[in-house]
Amino acid sequence: MTGAGQTPPPGWYADPSGAAGMVRWWDGSVWSDVMMPSGPGVAVRSAPAAAASRPADPEPAPPGKGPHRSSGPSRAWTVAVAIVVVVAAVIGTLLALRSGDDADRTASAPSSGADPAPPSAAGPTFPPGTVRIIDRAAGISYPYLGEGWSEFTLGWMVETTETAGQYFTTQDDTPDGGLFISQCTSGPVAPEYAAGAGDLQATVTRLGTSVRGNYYPGPNELKVLRDEPRTVDGRPAHLYEFELSWDVPGYDATGERAALLLIDVGRPEPALLYVSIPNTHAELYGVINRVIDAVDVL
Repeated sequence: MTGAGQTPPPGWYADPSGAAGMVRWWDGSVWSDVMMPSGPGVAVRSAPAAAASRPADPEPAPPGKGPHRSSGPSRAWTVAVAIVVVVAAVIGTLLALRSGDDADRTASAPSSGADPAPPSAAGPTFPPGTVRIIDRAAGISYPYLGEGWSEFTLGWMVETTETAGQYFTTQDDTPDGGLFISQCTSGPVAPEYAAGAGDLQATVTRLGTSVRGNYYPGPNELKVLRDEPRTVDGRPAHLYEFELSWDVPGYDATGERAALLLIDVGRPEPALLYVSIPNTHAELYGVINRVIDAVDVL
């Protein structure tokens, strides 16, 4: 058990900033940079005094490109955020002296002692009160994963004709000059990936081969975790889940867990749901099942 003055063990705890219904991962020394809703399958520990009194690390703003990427905030990043907060406070004070519309801009500045707000995301954030992402183009909906996840605005994946969803950046300086992200996205499958009428397994396997080649460092090794038919809202579906591992210099992550859920939604193109979590954020692997088990067909 954890005694007074001892470091709390790693685990999910109620968010220290007090966000209702949200939990944050404590790795034994610092808070995770991403929160998630509490719920079935998430074992929440009683908040230890040492962890509860520690302010949450700033959430990394989700940007990204393609699927996946990951790493916790560095010391330099934390210092940079602190400088930004100080500068923002000074600017807020100056703006408060001005009349008219400027007064509204200072209203969102965090008060003294409050947890710092997440950095501004490269893409738009979701409206307050959002609980599900509605992808009308694909014909499905699934859970919004909460603070730290931004609306996917990185164009589209080649495997889908349109791409909607959410993501957060895990590394912004990959060797190829791009971003590494964690993502939960969806879209109608591009026609060229269809393996044949009703052959969901062959199609999703082809899609898995495509994302492996397009969005991950290579060479990499594949381990298939699940390759099984499912039913989603009474519609035929197929789940293809795998782990990739690699040893490529310059990447924070050395592997990733990803799942592709292909659903026959009764349209010419099936819907693809793609969830990817790098092993630098392995504490979020539970997100995969939570999303897959909560998909609805529109």
